[in-house]
Amino acid sequence: QVQLVESGGALVQPGGSLRLSCAASISFFSLYNMGWYRQAPGKERELVATITAGSSTDYADSVKGRFTISRDNAKKTVYLQMNSLKPEDTAAYYCRAQRSIYLHWGQGTQVTVSS
Repeated sequence: QVQLVESGGALVQPGGSLRLSCAASISFFSLYNMGWYRQAPGKERELVATITAGSSTDYADSVKGRFTISRDNAKKTVYLQMNSLKPEDTAAYYCRAQRSIYLHWGQGTQVTVSS
């Protein structure tokens, strides 16, 4: 059974930093494209950052220069380092794994940026 478990969400002050982790209980993890998405109340889920099986990365314009996605295939974990956080980064953050016809989502972890 595939399971993605996010952790690291918290209440943080504007300008602060946070590191999210997504631990994947999944076979052939290294073959999956991974991504972080977020959803604020009343808004659609949006892409934050992706990292392919080949370790190519891409970011939403709103987070470029502030967020960094990375993966550790040995640990079957993907990370999202978030720096210079802004109130508009407040959302539930979800981990996604995709390979061929397979698509899996985690349950999410809440990030709140507020003073």
